[in-house]
Amino acid sequence: MTQQVLKVPPTKNTLLSLKKQVKFLEEGHDLLERKRELLTRLVYERIGDYRRLRQDSERALVEAYRCLGITHLRMGSRGVHQASLGAEPALRVDILPRRSLGVEYPSVTAERLPLQPVGLLGNDASFDTTRERLADAAVVLANLGEVEIALHRLMEEQRKAQKRVNALKYNIIPLYRRTIHFIQSALEEEERNTLFQVKVLRERQEARREQRTAG
Repeated sequence: MTQQVLKVPPTKNTLLSLKKQVKFLEEGHDLLERKRELLTRLVYERIGDYRRLRQDSERALVEAYRCLGITHLRMGSRGVHQASLGAEPALRVDILPRRSLGVEYPSVTAERLPLQPVGLLGNDASFDTTRERLADAAVVLANLGEVEIALHRLMEEQRKAQKRVNALKYNIIPLYRRTIHFIQSALEEEERNTLFQVKVLRERQEARREQRTAG
């Protein structure tokens, strides 16, 4: 099966142009390969953070819902609802854009705020404990959200970089190299034909001179 080459005229100018393009493509491949390696390293680092925060969030949620269950038993759903309406926010969250290796993802900063007393009669002491545990869980979940989004986007960019590296390495660069080899062979064949024709003309001229000399 004939290997595919670019449909370009087999000239010296084309050959020089293709050689420059191949050099540019090889440099681009090296840059993409380095980017892919850095992205892979970041992905593995984020995976470690993600697993740790996932475990922390599960523990924090288990504890928060345990406290919430106790508060429900002591105050009832209606009491918890009324007390919650008078509660001030216990958390401040700031979200800013962040960029790493061309990948943008949110940078989340979650800060605990001092709990303010609700000031309602009939509140159980467990209500404040529940608020504390839920706020703690919210901080961990905010951090987990940042890491999870960053991990997803870094993995997506890593896959794109891998596809581009493979395309350059196995398809585009070999195509250009085959085309360069084809043009070189064509030019060499043309040069051999030209030299052969020149040789034949010289031999004919020599033969004519000899004939004239003999005559």
